[in-house]
Amino acid sequence: MAPRARTGSSPLLLLVLLGGCVTVGPDYEAPQPETPDRWHQQLVEGLARGEAGLRTWWTVLDDPLLDDLIERAGAGNFDLREAVARIQESRARLGIASGERFPDVDGTGAAQRDRLSEGTFPMVVPPGNRSDNLLSLGVDSSWEIDLWGRITRSVESAEAGFGASVEDYRDVLVLLYAEVATVYVDVRSFQARIRFAEGNVETQRGSLQLTSDRNRAGLVGDLDVRQAEQNLASTEAFIPQLRQALAAAVHRLGVLLGEPPATLYAQLAAPAEIPAAPPEVMVGVPTELLRQRPDVRRAERALAAQTAQIGVAQADLYPRFSLVGQFAFDAIRANDFLTSPSRAFAFGPAFRWNLFDGGRVRNNIRVQDALTEQLLARYENTVLLALEDVENSLVAFVQESVRRDALERSVLAARQAVSLVDTLYRTGLTDFQNVLDTQRTLFEQEDALAASEGLVVQNLVSIYRALGGGWSPDALLPTN
Repeated sequence: MAPRARTGSSPLLLLVLLGGCVTVGPDYEAPQPETPDRWHQQLVEGLARGEAGLRTWWTVLDDPLLDDLIERAGAGNFDLREAVARIQESRARLGIASGERFPDVDGTGAAQRDRLSEGTFPMVVPPGNRSDNLLSLGVDSSWEIDLWGRITRSVESAEAGFGASVEDYRDVLVLLYAEVATVYVDVRSFQARIRFAEGNVETQRGSLQLTSDRNRAGLVGDLDVRQAEQNLASTEAFIPQLRQALAAAVHRLGVLLGEPPATLYAQLAAPAEIPAAPPEVMVGVPTELLRQRPDVRRAERALAAQTAQIGVAQADLYPRFSLVGQFAFDAIRANDFLTSPSRAFAFGPAFRWNLFDGGRVRNNIRVQDALTEQLLARYENTVLLALEDVENSLVAFVQESVRRDALERSVLAARQAVSLVDTLYRTGLTDFQNVLDTQRTLFEQEDALAASEGLVVQNLVSIYRALGGGWSPDALLPTN
């Protein structure tokens, strides 16, 4: 008799397989890009060093309405809701990958009537008795042994992908808070510019009235009157542009809050001062960017997820081992169904090994290697862009602050000049052209000052955004 395999060898084979598990593919190590120890000294002149209060940076502007708007944006913004949904998706994908660690168990069942062909099986069943009922009920199970770490690498990739979705949510949060603050400052800046323009309109109306009176008295010609009319109309024509921009900013704020565009008209109708930047701004050190910037953290997690995919691809070079089993009740008569003689079972190890695939597996490994190199380059570039973003924001804040201070002096001098030239014109000691020039200069300088005051605060917002402000590394994940 031919020798038969002993069933006792199956547990031994299982122990050999489990004891020899290896994980193919590279083990991920987070890159350590070089960052400067400090910001360029000239860039941070006038800025303080230390821990920046990034979690709630907007509170340094001391504007309760802005605090309320940011809170409402965090609760209602639709981009933020979409980012939360992406986290939920990534969490579910992680669950799918983790589920491969466990056996698949399927319930099976069938009830059918069969008839054997007399032409095909003439001697199997006596004539007239070739139809039977077949009843079957059981379970099938298979469990892949993660001998080469394919499942382990898949879970690693899914975990890193989940982390990347969390950082994406935090990045959306940072950008959202910064945009709300920026647009809010726009609203206040446009209101200030409108106030300055309306004040200049009143001044220029007074000049028009003065020239008209002097013209009727025969003291000046018609040219002074026409020039005064032109100057007034030019300033009045500028105001509708400012009001249009103001309306667009209000509408944008409404949408950022996840509300209809016109929602905030009543709340923002009363003009208020442009929020003032604090006298001292903490900027921290460059190395903190790798911990604080969600886009850098997201790029690192994406690289980790892709690195694990190399191991998943390499595992396809080797055979897949699994344990399979089946247990069922099979019977052709209902009375025999679910009885001991109707039991049927099978179990044991199995493997599947692709011996030829035309190079598809090895080319897939090359694809995963190339994708990993792409994401490594993207990560390193993201770090450089983050450093550039902060450096530019620091320069913009410092230099715009200098410009604002100069504009304040310019406005003060222009107001004094308007007062002086008005007196000189009334006494006939200067011509109307000097009046026009000083009024235009005052209008231009006041408008530039209001815009600059807003820009200083917006550049401060840009600093906090560039530093990754608006969240905390220890903050809990969104629960909805």
